Amino acid sequence: MTTNPAPFGQMVTAMITPMNPDGSVDFDGAARLADYLVTDMRNDGLVINGTTGESPTTTDAEKERLLRVVLDAVGSRAKIVAGVGTYATAHTIELAHSAERVGVHGLLVVTPYYSKPPQPALEAHFTAVADATGLPVLIYDIPGRTAAAVATETLIRLAAHPRIIGVKDAKDDPAATAHVLARTDLVYYCGTDVLNLPWLSLGAAGFVSVVGHVAGDRLREMIDAFGAGDVARARQLHYDLIPVYDGLFRNQGAVMTKAALDLLGQPGGAVRGPLLAATEAERQQLIADLTAGGVKLPGTAEMTS
Repeated sequence: MTTNPAPFGQMVTAMITPMNPDGSVDFDGAARLADYLVTDMRNDGLVINGTTGESPTTTDAEKERLLRVVLDAVGSRAKIVAGVGTYATAHTIELAHSAERVGVHGLLVVTPYYSKPPQPALEAHFTAVADATGLPVLIYDIPGRTAAAVATETLIRLAAHPRIIGVKDAKDDPAATAHVLARTDLVYYCGTDVLNLPWLSLGAAGFVSVVGHVAGDRLREMIDAFGAGDVARARQLHYDLIPVYDGLFRNQGAVMTKAALDLLGQPGGAVRGPLLAATEAERQQLIADLTAGGVKLPGTAEMTS
């Protein structure tokens, strides 16, 4: 069990993987983006090679190089968590070993997708990955993408593992979350941006966010306001960010986030198939959404004329 209330910090962004126009990974852009997220967006930590980072489409060699690049850029100033989850236990363990070798601070392990493992199989999978390294593990529970939720009782049993320390929670079930928080020491990070504030009220330590790419500084302010007891201020920040929450998920999160970063002059770039880049109509709607949510876009007048 962990005694650290926020082992990877409170404000964490699941970073996209910047790409060049030909679809190759932009490693220099990854270093610049990581610095921007830590310095300007006030992130305490970054998840690299998560699903927002298009991990199903990047090679193992690309994943390892990305981790090295980001660690070199910001590893002394932020916690770096490696997404290593796949639908195969053996491959997940291979990625976990690679991440441990390069020196990351923790692992994010998504529920195996497509195969819909029953609960005993999920428990065995997460246990095997946690047994494989000396790194702390966050379970990523997102049944809307994986088609398999991690049941409350399974999470409670997994909490007994000394290296399974928390959950990135995108189950969107406050009752289930409350049951686990009440009965374990697992650290919860909200993984659904529009639920960030409600999850703080349940006892979440912070966020693993996508919106943190463009409004991490205000999400950090929300965390600080809530922690200081200024719930009204935290609520107002939440309401103000609703257009941003909406805008980044009108299409798939990586698609819209890369479009937003392009608008901000930050490294984003192409997406890999099966994803397609945002259309011009989607980009124009995104400009409206971000502007309504208080995100300052350089040259907005020119872009919207």
